[in-house]
Amino acid sequence: MKRVLNVGGNSKAIPLPAPYADFEHLLLDIDPTGQPDIVCDARRLETLPADQFEAIYCSHNLEHYYHHDVAKVLAGFRHVLKSGGFAHIRVPDVGAVMKLCVERGLDVEDVLYQSSLGPITVLDVLYGYGKQIESSGVDFFAHKTGFTQKSLSRALVAAGFTRIYCVASELEVTAWAFEGTPPADICARFNLAP
Repeated sequence: MKRVLNVGGNSKAIPLPAPYADFEHLLLDIDPTGQPDIVCDARRLETLPADQFEAIYCSHNLEHYYHHDVAKVLAGFRHVLKSGGFAHIRVPDVGAVMKLCVERGLDVEDVLYQSSLGPITVLDVLYGYGKQIESSGVDFFAHKTGFTQKSLSRALVAAGFTRIYCVASELEVTAWAFEGTPPADICARFNLAP
C-alpha cells in the first residue's frame, strides 16, 4: 500500500483530499496531543529513515517556518520520499491577498472572507490566524514566511525537485513537486498535465 506523510496535519480527524483515499495516512506533527504517528519538527525530517513514503502532503504548514528553515523542511521531504514520490504543498497566496487588498481598498484588519472559524482578516492570512494564536499562546501558529506561486516554485527547485506543477486559486498556492518524471497514474489522479 502506498503511504502518505501528512506533515503538520494536527489530527487524523482532518481528512486528506480524496485522491489519497487508497494511501495509508501517517501523521507527523510537533504536538503530541493530536496523537500523530510521528512526533517530529519538519525541520528534522532528515533524522528519520530515508525512502519511506510515496507522497508528502503539507497543507498550510510550510508558512509557519522562517524563510531560512524552508530549505531544511523541503530537504527533509526529499529525504523521506521514495524514488518516484512527490510532495503536495498548499500555502496561502500572499500575492493574491495583496492584489485583493488593493482592488477592494482593504486594510490589514478588514475581513477577507468568512470561515467556520469566523471572519478571517487580511492580517490573519498574512501572519496566521490571530485568534488561534491568542487563545492557544502558541507562537508556532504564526506565519513566518509568505509564498506566491513563483516563490514556492523557486524554493522547490532550489531543494532539488525537478518537475513542479504549481497553481494559484482562491488565495492559495498548491504545488506538486517531483524529483524526475512524474508517474502517469499520479498525474491522472491529480489532473496534472504530463
